[in-house]
Parts: sequence; structure tokens; C-alpha cells
Amino acid sequence: MKAELLFKQRLTQGSNGFVELVLWRLPKPVDGSVHYFKYRLVLVIKGQCVLRYDNEAGKGDHKHYGAGEIAYKFESPEQLLADFWLDVNKVRKEYE
Repeated sequence: MKAELLFKQRLTQGSNGFVELVLWRLPKPVDGSVHYFKYRLVLVIKGQCVLRYDNEAGKGDHKHYGAGEIAYKFESPEQLLADFWLDVNKVRKEYE
């Protein structure tokens, strides 16, 4: 099985930002993860990445908020999206 792109979207967030969502199903987990998904979910405001969820090879599942990096417990693609949108709504309020 080859990697399968499940979705890739870019959504405008107000007049000064966007969200980009990318999710792949993989034939085997990336190093550091135990599930078969590769993802990158990003919130950019005023040209700056202010929130990012990803599972970069070797680092496993985590999220970036500002300059910080926090471990993330991946449960499912649906839960990943729900958690990301909760954080997007919190972070956007800081920039309004």
C-alpha cells in the first residue's frame, strides 16, 4: 500500500490568517508514532505560524504553540481535528 492523501485544505481565517490541514494514511507508522497517519495542521496569523499539530518523523505526535512544543496524544483523525479546532478558536481570540 502506498501513502494515501486523505485531505489537504487551506481555509481563510478572517482577513489576516489561514488554516492548513493535511492528513495522510501511511502503510506503516512514522518513527515516534504508533498509528498509521501523518499530519500537519497549521494556524497562520499575520504571516506567523501560531499553532501547529504534527508528527514529524522521530518526534512523534506533538503540537507547537508559539515558541513552545507540547506532546499530543493521538487517538483518531476525528479527535485530532476536534482538538485542533478547539485550540484554533482559543488562539484566534488572542489575536482579535
